Parts: sequence; structure tokens; C-alpha cells
Amino acid sequence: MKLEMNTVPETKSNIFSRKKSLGDINKWGYAFIFPFLVVFIVFSIYPIFKTLYLSFTNFTGFGQAEFVGIQNYTRVLKDGLFWGAFKNTLKIWSVNVILQFGLAFLLTIIFSDIKYKMKGLPIFRALFYLPNLIAATSVAFLFKALLDWQFGSLNQLLVKLGLITTKINWLGQPGTATIVVAVIGAWMWFGNAFIVLMAGVQGISKDYFEAATIDGAGRWTTFTKITLPLLKPILLYVAITSLIGGLQIFDIPFLITDGLGAPNGALNTVVMYLYNTAFKYNNIGYAAAIAYALFFIIAIFSAFTFKSMYGDSKKAKEGK
Repeated sequence: MKLEMNTVPETKSNIFSRKKSLGDINKWGYAFIFPFLVVFIVFSIYPIFKTLYLSFTNFTGFGQAEFVGIQNYTRVLKDGLFWGAFKNTLKIWSVNVILQFGLAFLLTIIFSDIKYKMKGLPIFRALFYLPNLIAATSVAFLFKALLDWQFGSLNQLLVKLGLITTKINWLGQPGTATIVVAVIGAWMWFGNAFIVLMAGVQGISKDYFEAATIDGAGRWTTFTKITLPLLKPILLYVAITSLIGGLQIFDIPFLITDGLGAPNGALNTVVMYLYNTAFKYNNIGYAAAIAYALFFIIAIFSAFTFKSMYGDSKKAKEGK
């Protein structure tokens, strides 16, 4: 018995109608994303190019903006206050990243180690991430009250325990103030780094660890030879996001020092300097140049971080 299938030849009208229906669907898709595109262009794309334009002008917020060429960028290169603020920012970020990465790594090792068999990971993840959800304003005023020189709870506790005899002016000395701001930032953000690192570890196949155990590899060898190399993309992401956030630090030092960058300008970061230049001294054009100078610095640091993390592995592959 022969089965015959009736096939209708595709005519031009059928093709046209199908294309028309697909076109209608596409139109609806564009219609749904149109509001988002408008918001994105108005609040993201336009400010980027507007700031770039203003960086070549002497705009003060009032009147017409006059084109001054690269004068603002030349001034940035020679501005001692800018480079002083950049140095302060690097100090805060350096201490912050050591504490943040160190604590996140330690917790990742503990929770991922088979020997410890830690339970309740979802609960701990939520607890560690909780400081990240608290508004920076609340955090700043909380620590400002806690570390107050005369009435702060920390000094009173240390005196009662006999650990100190004279109260420490935590926010009145450049060294301690820098460490305090870095510690606050690390406390707020280590949970985010921990969650990302833990997700990366959980994404590694258990076969690698089982094979290493069978071969007699210890925990340190397993961590350095298996976990770390396979976590390299995650480490790169955490490093670059930490770098970007660290060099843009603003809220905590601004709120703690009431926008003054005290003591002795030790907490005057790049973004604080930018903010004061724009809104305190009404030099919008120069502030825009500072913003783009910071952008280029972050881009260079990010490129260097990427190259340093992937350069060795690339050379190793080429040498094989």
C-alpha cells in the first residue's frame, strides 16, 4: 500500500503572509522594549556624551558653555589635589580589598571543604550579604556614633576591658580614619564577594576533587592546583568589580566627614573631589574632565588586572 502525502506548494502569497505575521510579532517586540530604550537613552547614553562634551568647556552651571579644548584635561594632569585624592582612594581600596578578599576567601574555603561539612549555607549567605542591603547613610551614621571619640561605644568598651587607657580618636587621625573607612567597606561588601566565589566553587565538577583525593592530594594542593585555576574567571570578575567600586568610593567617607574629607584631607577621595568641584565650586566643566580621567584610570587598571590574571595561562598554552 502506497501512502501519498499531499503537499501544498508554497506560493508567493503564503511566503508574504508568513513574513507579514513575523513582522507583526517583531513590531510588538519593539513596542515592548521601546519604553526601556527611551529611559536608557535619556538617563544613560545622553549623560555620557553630555559629560564628554562638558569636559571640553568651562561650563559653570549658569550661562553658556565656552569650548576650551583639552585645557581641563591638562589641568587634571597637573592638579595636586586630584592626585592627592587619588592616592587617598588607592589607600582605602588597598586595605579594603585585602580585608574583603581575605575574609571572603576564608569563608569560601571553610564552607566548601568536605572535611568541615558546614551546614546551613543559605542562611549564612543571607547573613553575610545583609550588610550590603543596608543603606550607606545608615551605616555611616551607625559607625560614626560607634567610633565617636568621647561617647563612642567602642572606646568605652576598650577602656572598661583595660585594653586602652586613653580614648582613641578613630576618625580624627589620618591613619586610623583610612583604616576605619576601609573596614566599613569590607564589612559591607565581603558578603557579595563570598556569594560569587561560593557559586564559582559549587560550579566546579566534583570529579576533579574526587580524582585529587584518590591521587593523595592534600587540601592545600587541591585548593591551589584545582580550585584557584578553575576560579580564575570568577576571581577576575570580583577583582574588576571591586576595583571599579573601590575607585569610585564616595558615600561612606563623604557622610562620615560631612563632605570635608577630614582629617587633613585623608578621606578626600576622587569622587568627593569631583562632587565638591561640581556642586560646591560650580566648575562643571572641570568636574566632567575629572570624571573621564577617572574612567580612563579605571579602564587601564582593569586592563592590567585582566592581563595579569590571564597572561600566564596564555603563555603556558603557547609553550605547549
